Amino acid sequence: MKSFQLLQRQVLASLIIVMFAFQLNAKTTVSISKSTVEIFDYQEIVLKTSAVKPGDNPFTGSSVKAVFTHESGTTTPVEGFCDAADGSLYKVRFMPRETGNYSYQLEFARGKNNAQVYAGKFSVVTSKRNGPIRVDIENPTHFVYENTGNHYFWNSTTCYWLMGWKDEQVSLDAIDRLAALGINRIRVAIAGRSHGGERWNEKYVKECEQFSFMLNPWMAKNPQSLDNPEFDVTRFNLAYWQRFDRLLEHAREKGIVVSVIFYVDGLDHATDPFKKENMGNEFEQLYYRYAAARFSGFENIMWDIANEYHLFRTPEWAEKMGTLLKVSDHANHLISVHGSSDFPFRKSPWVDVVMYQSWDECGGYSFMLDCFRQQAETGRILPQINEEYGYEGHYAVWGCGPTATKHPNGRNGYNRSQLAWEICMAGGYQTTGETAEYGTGAGEDTGGGWINGRGNNKMNMLNYYRIMKNCFEKTDYWKMKPASQLVNYGNLCLANAGNEYLVYSRVQHCRLALPGEGIYSVLMVNPRTGEENRLPDVNAKDNGAWQYPKELNEDWVFILKRMD
Repeated sequence: MKSFQLLQRQVLASLIIVMFAFQLNAKTTVSISKSTVEIFDYQEIVLKTSAVKPGDNPFTGSSVKAVFTHESGTTTPVEGFCDAADGSLYKVRFMPRETGNYSYQLEFARGKNNAQVYAGKFSVVTSKRNGPIRVDIENPTHFVYENTGNHYFWNSTTCYWLMGWKDEQVSLDAIDRLAALGINRIRVAIAGRSHGGERWNEKYVKECEQFSFMLNPWMAKNPQSLDNPEFDVTRFNLAYWQRFDRLLEHAREKGIVVSVIFYVDGLDHATDPFKKENMGNEFEQLYYRYAAARFSGFENIMWDIANEYHLFRTPEWAEKMGTLLKVSDHANHLISVHGSSDFPFRKSPWVDVVMYQSWDECGGYSFMLDCFRQQAETGRILPQINEEYGYEGHYAVWGCGPTATKHPNGRNGYNRSQLAWEICMAGGYQTTGETAEYGTGAGEDTGGGWINGRGNNKMNMLNYYRIMKNCFEKTDYWKMKPASQLVNYGNLCLANAGNEYLVYSRVQHCRLALPGEGIYSVLMVNPRTGEENRLPDVNAKDNGAWQYPKELNEDWVFILKRMD
């Protein structure tokens, strides 16, 4: 017995000597990616270390954080993140919002050990980058880019499972295609899990050799198991997150903002490893903090704390996680949450954008006007978005009750764009979704549409949206308000009275009241083809109105601008 105890003491002493030698020989180096960085790019501090012991969890047992100080004295704290499974690599990403000289102080700590502190300097210069999108202070229902000050016309589409492509290049090619079609925002999920498109009556999108519905942001014992992956929510799947980095980089090059969604359809299978009993616990907070640390340096993101949160979470949880994201994101990107036709967070300080889901006719012009009315009653004006109102060719049973357009072609590409026109003519914005009928792993296997972002040259819907975007960008739309009392019943009008008018004509005759005086140019645009025709100028004194002289049998757009 004494011999065994002696052996135990010898083994313990040996372990202590090994651990001491390990700590003594541990090496840590810190470097920055650039000595000079452009404003609204990100500076990356890289810490390489051998100080993390084998077997330790570097995501929970170690921390890295930095404080960046501008020459004016302004300080910005930023949390870093682990980027190597063995804890040998940590990074801090900081997006500077001022030019000039910066210093930083970085602190690296393991458990309760004394922190190691490192310091350095770099400079920030001007750039032509857009910067993040912000709510326009002067016109708070609209958006501007922080750096350029140019207005941002939100033209968005859904592609939840863009990260599901096994060949990364397919995802990047999809971004290229969407950018060429005028899309400037996409919705992409971090966590999602489904058996296939049949879940939403999309039979042609399947789990297959080239595409998976099983997203794995955490390490898992069984990553290909739909219902039992056995996620370790204390450890992140770094290859997945590094690929998400590259997706964001590519989207940034193409001028696309990525709405980062933490869960899509959280009730499904193993999408949500926390469930209601653990919602908001320290490890779910770790998930949100890790995403903020990793992605906040990108100018081209915004946050959606969950897709259809109300199906698997509570409003109290949304308040908690939204508040956490607000304090975790050093660059203060826009934050919202996707829910239903109601939005209970209109007054919440963490909310920057109000988002709804209201399908078909129920989500059109009148709905959006009512959304603005409800928001105004809070005393806090914010942009209003119908984030989901019925995807192209998607004939699920849900929608706008018995009046919904569920008949064949009831949700085709063109009438989806007509509904988008209604939303935008009310002063709001929208997010659409392309058809999934060309399929992934089934059918032609050349699409995927709103599910995963891929498309082909038969998919024409987004051409109509590009035309709509171009029409609005020909105007100072952010200065205009809904004024449909100035046009025939059934037509829609935005007006900056006495200066500029945008008319979306939907009936046989188009007449616009022009109060006061002035000469106006008139541009007629075909919303199906984008063809433009300059019509004769009009004098507001002539009958106090302008009228198109012929009958119209399709939708048309007219833009009138005062010339004198």
